[in-house]
Amino acid sequence: MNHRERFLRTLQFKDVDRVPDYEFGFWNETVTRWHREGLPLEKRTNRDIELYLGLEGWDCLEWLPIRTGFWPPLPERIIKDEGNRQIVDDGMGGIYIRTVGSSSVPHYIRYPLKNHDDWERFREFLTPDTPGRFPLNWEEIAKSYRDRDYPLGISVGSLYGWLRNWMGVEGISIAFYKDPDWVAEMMDTLVELWITIIRRALRDVKVDFASWWEDMCYSRGPLISVRLFEEFMVPRYRKVTEVLKEYDVTINVLDSDGDISKLVPGWLKGGINCMFPLEARFTDAYKIREEFGRKVLLMGYVNKLAIIPGGRSIDKELERLTPLLEEGGYIPMIDHRCPPEVSYETYREYLRKKRKWIGREDAELPPINEKLK
Repeated sequence: MNHRERFLRTLQFKDVDRVPDYEFGFWNETVTRWHREGLPLEKRTNRDIELYLGLEGWDCLEWLPIRTGFWPPLPERIIKDEGNRQIVDDGMGGIYIRTVGSSSVPHYIRYPLKNHDDWERFREFLTPDTPGRFPLNWEEIAKSYRDRDYPLGISVGSLYGWLRNWMGVEGISIAFYKDPDWVAEMMDTLVELWITIIRRALRDVKVDFASWWEDMCYSRGPLISVRLFEEFMVPRYRKVTEVLKEYDVTINVLDSDGDISKLVPGWLKGGINCMFPLEARFTDAYKIREEFGRKVLLMGYVNKLAIIPGGRSIDKELERLTPLLEEGGYIPMIDHRCPPEVSYETYREYLRKKRKWIGREDAELPPINEKLK
């Protein structure tokens, strides 16, 4: 069974030889630590490390090389460099503080999208016919995908998450209540952009899944009310997923942290059916599966905190997830980027145990070079 067949059959609740061996990458601080503990220094990116450790994704999966968001990107400019702290002009009209070498989210002093005038400027970068959204050799690339044996996705985008990044949580929250027509206009612009690009891309290439990013929840639930979510976002998701369905794309993977429980019903109504990374501290994936059955697909849910101690703690965590694995429609991986509290050897121990659990015992890890430690 090849990688593509394994991916699709797992998410179709069909029999497979084993589920895909995916992980969701690592924080920068984790990589820095692992370099001191035997990971070769040239292995720096998530993709580098996953390939080195013999993983099959998530960062090793392939997406169509097209641009569905703000395009073209505008160059950033460092306004002030204080060593490990920089004040940066993001090129779009915003200013933020960046901690060098940190994985933390940039702290914005001024967000780039504040009013209607800013939006009119933004719209110029959200038109589907801007050169560069498709590579110049698109026809050649499309042809190269036809006989593949691996899953291929199309990255759609974000309704709330992008607006939140451009406006800030406070800015988008105020806009929902004071200027809802404006929010609707911005979301409609994104939807129209995506649909145009999707139709152009998928008439040439058959893909296996679509991916979305929202990050609109925290530890206690969503950042907006369920009512607003259902009113503003669900119908617009549906508009896009119906177009995807025309091209036989029925797996829509949604990336959101925190407790997503209250939004799962709306995502399913909107045609988004695969939840990821399912942070175990905040979201109960068993309850979601119990309520929605095979309508919902699951990825992630291995509690990162259970990996830190290693040993029996890893065993117990995999035992906890065995019913989900056996039921199907589930691909296990750590429920976010692997944190720096996990040592390189402990992560390798986790991979060995997980691979035995999923039936991939033939995958060997490269030896640790003691000279690098």
